[in-house]
This record gives sequence, C-alpha cells and structure tokens, in this order.
Amino acid sequence: MIWLTWRQFRGSAALTGAVLLVLVVALGVTGPGLAAEYAAGIAACVPDETCLDFFDRFFGSYDLLFLALTLVVLIVPALIGLFWGAPLVTRELEAGTHLLVWNQSVTRGRWLAVKLGIVGLAAAVAAGVCGLAVTWWSGPLDRSAVPEMAQMAPVVFGARGIAPMGYAAFAFVLGVAVGLLVRRTLPAMALTLVVFAAVQIAMPLLVRPHLMPPVTGTFELGRENVDGIGAERGGTLHVFLRTSAVPGHPGAWVLSSDLSGPTGRTAVEDVSGPSSTVARTIPISTTSGPCGPEGGLAPPGTSPCLTEINRLGYRQQAAYQPLERFWPFQWIETGIYALLTLGLAGCCLRWIRTRAS
Repeated sequence: MIWLTWRQFRGSAALTGAVLLVLVVALGVTGPGLAAEYAAGIAACVPDETCLDFFDRFFGSYDLLFLALTLVVLIVPALIGLFWGAPLVTRELEAGTHLLVWNQSVTRGRWLAVKLGIVGLAAAVAAGVCGLAVTWWSGPLDRSAVPEMAQMAPVVFGARGIAPMGYAAFAFVLGVAVGLLVRRTLPAMALTLVVFAAVQIAMPLLVRPHLMPPVTGTFELGRENVDGIGAERGGTLHVFLRTSAVPGHPGAWVLSSDLSGPTGRTAVEDVSGPSSTVARTIPISTTSGPCGPEGGLAPPGTSPCLTEINRLGYRQQAAYQPLERFWPFQWIETGIYALLTLGLAGCCLRWIRTRAS
C-alpha cells in the first residue's frame, strides 16, 4: 500500500521537491548578505539614534521581495489542499477505479489512512521547509518592518515559523473531506479553496487575538505612535494616532488603540485621516503657544506641540499582543490546526467505511 501510494504521488513529490530546492538555495545564497547589510546599518545608526530612519530605508529596499515571499508561503497550503487533497479520492470515484481498489485485500479504511498519513506528512514537511526557510531569510526585514508588516501582524504571522505546517496538513485533509462529500474534482477544489480561505480569515480575526489575554497600557505620544498632527483655520488641532504601534514594544500586534484625554476618556471627535491611523480632535489653541504658527507643527519627533499635548495629559491607550508571544502563538495555533486535521481525518475514515461506495 505504501509502495502504491508512492507510485501515485511521486510525480507531485518530485516537482514540489525541485521547487523547494530552488527556493532554499536562493534564500541560502542571498540570506547572509541581507543579514550583513542589516548588521552594518544597525552599527552605523545606533550612535546617532537614527535607526528608525535606517529601518524605513532598509525595509523599503526589499519590501516587494518581502511581500512576494510572504505570499508564496501563504498560498502553499492552499495549493496543497487544491491539488493534493481534493483529487485524492475524487479521481478514483470519477474514474471508477474505486470499485477495484476498495475490493482488494486492503480495506478502504486502511487505503485512505495510508494515503492520509504519507501525503499529509509530505504536505506538512513541504510547507514547513518553505515557511522556516523564509522565516530565516526574512529575519532582518522582520526586525525592521513597518508595524503593519511585523512578525505578529496577521498576514505575516501565517507565513512564519511552524504555522504553515499546520495550515498545509489541515488544507490537505480538508480537500480530502470535501472530495468525499462532493465526489467531483473541480467542484471539490473550488469548495476547498472557499472553506480554507474562510478558516484562514476567521483565525486572525476571531481566534488568535484571544489565544492569550492581551496586554493593555497607556503611552505618551511620540514618533513611534503618532503619524502626524495638523491644524485647521479656527483653532482646531488634529492628532493622527497610529493604530499599529505602541512605544517600547516594536513588532507588537496592536488590537486596539485610541487617544485618551486628561480625564482618561477618549478624546473628542473623529476626523478623517489615513487608514492606518485614528484621528482625534483636541481643544488646544493653534493661534498661539507651542501649537501656534510660531511653534510650528513639526514632525512628531521634534514637535513642541506634541510635547505640550503630552503635558496636558493626552495619552495613547492600547491593547496589544507583544512580539515575545510569537512562538507561543505559533505552537498554540499549530496545535489547533493539528486537532482540526485529526478530527477531519477521523470523519473521512468513518465516511469511507460507512457511506462511500
């Protein structure tokens, strides 16, 4: 049975292995140079305290490649579910070969169990190699990325560490389960993609934020968490607070962020601003004083107006998951997908023994 499974699967395995080999070699050749460039930049920026500027330049030089590799790791589990999982049983059903295969000395349950075990393990290994290789290569970029692209950010988290292994195993068994129900390859592939995408969207939105209780904190306003400040005619001051960063916790996944006033309540009213900020209006004179024309609305890092806003008691209130929880979250989420995979595999084995024919 193992030999037969290998004979049927060897073409896909060889193609996947070749692609992974090319990817790993390319990352292995370019990775040390990327790390050396990052180390040299850090050594030069630390004495001048200009590392934030260096991070922007460094990440901007590789942002497209960073996003491309992240996307590759994210789509590998989906492709495994589509092209390895969905056709596994449906091609036997469509070709009618199941009538011969399931009437041999090997029971249909054992037939499916061996296929699930061998191909599922190969799927997890392939996704794991891809994810860990990209995690290693992207290390310098992860440490310098904008908050929206940090390791804990929902999109990037799923393309790092061991989580892709859990995604791939789940996508594969999901494809098999859908194939058993639908019994047609193309509809099974389409439905597998829809269900897998829905689960992948639901996980960071509904489950991952609650894997551990979030940390809450109150922070002064500065360059790290303020995107800008501006004034309108008539003395209205606007603060554009970043919703994806908290001072002193680089790489944190910010779940909520708002501006509180001196009394601790949320600052007055919303105004339109960039999509990655929450914009608040606060009652400070813009006709005189630190926020007036004389003081000037300088960048947040050097703004006397921002200093005055802090003095008056305005603060960022945020709930976040710190970067230190990256690996605990990886293990917990991979465990959740492993349980889902085992549950689906059990359903598949029960179905093929009692319902499929």
